[in-house]
Amino acid sequence: MSVRIPRCRSSRAAAAIALLALAAGTSGCAQIGDSLSPAFVDPAKYELYDCKQLETERKNLVSRAKDQEALMNKAQTGVGGTVVSEMVYRNELISIRAQQKLAEESWRSGKCHETPPETASAAPPPAPPPGAKPPRSGLR
Repeated sequence: MSVRIPRCRSSRAAAAIALLALAAGTSGCAQIGDSLSPAFVDPAKYELYDCKQLETERKNLVSRAKDQEALMNKAQTGVGGTVVSEMVYRNELISIRAQQKLAEESWRSGKCHETPPETASAAPPPAPPPGAKPPRSGLR
């Protein structure tokens, strides 16, 4: 006695299993960036940077990460945008974040501190009092 399974049910079941396997396989990709990030950056990149250079670099990296995330968000609005976003922009974002992590480690190991914002030292010179004569030039 044999049991016959209609063909369409078995192909649907196989398709469902394949989709579940695909979903399980790609769900691990979301966490891959954290474990592979050191592979995207030269570990000695910031070794010779001083605190001022590191401060500038950290600000630039924050700006680049925001720009990259904005590009990814914009790409996701189109048809197939999620795939395009992941394939085109994700690796660059992983690289930027790895650079940020390395710059942060160099910042901490160098015991660097943020430069305080400039105060009134850059203020323009005071205006001459009213009624004062303009300075004379030596030419006639």
